[in-house]
Formats: sequence, C-alpha cells, structure tokens
Amino acid sequence: MAFFNLRACTLTQHHVAHEHAFHQLILATSGVTELTIEGRGERITRERGCLIPSTYHHEYIGDGQNQTLVLDVPLVDLARVSCAGEVERLFESPRFFAVPPQLHRLAEGVLPQVALHPALHSEIATLILRALYLNLHDETLAAVSACSEGRERIELARIERYIDAHLSESIRVDALAALCALSPGHFHACFRESLGMTPQAYVQQRRLAHARGLIECTSLSLGAIAAQVGFLDQGSFSRAYRRIYGVPPSLHRRH
Repeated sequence: MAFFNLRACTLTQHHVAHEHAFHQLILATSGVTELTIEGRGERITRERGCLIPSTYHHEYIGDGQNQTLVLDVPLVDLARVSCAGEVERLFESPRFFAVPPQLHRLAEGVLPQVALHPALHSEIATLILRALYLNLHDETLAAVSACSEGRERIELARIERYIDAHLSESIRVDALAALCALSPGHFHACFRESLGMTPQAYVQQRRLAHARGLIECTSLSLGAIAAQVGFLDQGSFSRAYRRIYGVPPSLHRRH
C-alpha cells in the first residue's frame, strides 16, 4: 500500500476553501491555478509550485485547463518513511517556490505514470520530494556558506521598520532582500541562519505581535485589526493567532 497519496488532476474553475491534517505539495506542468494560504496568494504555474503544511487554511481556483500533480503527505507514521527528515524540513512553513527546470521535467515525465501505476506512487512521490529538497537545500547551503564568512549582515532594524510601515500590505521577501542588497534566495538563507526562522515567519510574528497590542489596548473589532495587520479576513487572522499564542484573539481582549 502506498504511503503517499499522489494524483494527477485538472483543478477546475470551482472555488475551493479548506484545510487538512496532512501536508500537500502542488506542482503544475501546464495551466494556471490561483492559490492563497492564510490570505497570501500566488499563481501556481509550471514555473511556480507550492508547499502547504497541515492545518493551514488555503483556497484555490484553477483555470480548468491545467495539468497538476497533487501530493498528499499523511503525518501518521511519517517517521517510518525513509525521507521523513527531508519532508519535515520541506514543510516547516508554507511557501511558494520557483520550480527548477529539472524538477519540471521530472514532473512532466511522471505525470502519465501516476494513473497507470498506482503501486509506484510512494516511489514516485519520494523521488519528487527528494529532488525538490535537494534543489532547495543546495541553494540554502550555498547562501549560508556565504553568510558564515561574514560578508553580509541582516539589517534587522531596517527590516523591522519596513515591516511595521507596511503591515496592512503584502510584504514580499524580495522587497526585504533589497533592503540588505541581497538576492532573495541568499537573503532567505542568511535570515534563517541569523534568526532561526524564515523571513515569512518573522513577518507573520511581527503582524501578530502588533495585533495583540491592538487587541489588548484598543476597542477595535477583530475584523478591523485583522485588516490593519495584513490579513484578508478575520478567519485566517484568528487561525494564525491561535497557532502563535495557543488561544483565540478574543481571550486577549481586556474588558
């Protein structure tokens, strides 16, 4: 029995919004799908893929013409899988990523085999996950190596000022990287090496810390606070808040 659930499908023009108790990888070999994770969205294309950790709310709508590989990673007994370590690191946080040409060619090659050979799903899925991990991990290692030589420094105070000035807007990693005169990939790795978290996680943490202050010290509605700190709706804000603080935002309201 296959451990992974791998399928080739066409995502339709029907809007879907949900979350699930397993990790998910989305790769497209053609077409376009609009996808958001907790209110942050991009387009899934042959050049852009997506990693969705378990419990993260996401929404999508396809163009009805895409060819898409969807790989579900159950958490039960994950530790027994040979690539468990790589999988856990891949899904540390939600992210969109550039699909390298070699991974796109691999996805195109295995797409016809998915329906024909269900018994090989775990082997195919493991191959895809390891290829993706090696690509992302190699980029990170190169950038961390450069960081460790001390040639670049993350200008945290400058980054924080930028984040605080743009809390209600979409904050992209490339904009933060430009503040430090680094490429997005290099910046991402240096940031994680320096602070122990990704830039996206740091932005989220700062949004929610600001939101907590507004909850405790103002009478603004939760919907208004969610908008002020950059969430598209109160639901995604509340879920993110609970993940960080362990309680819904309403419990931090001072009466």
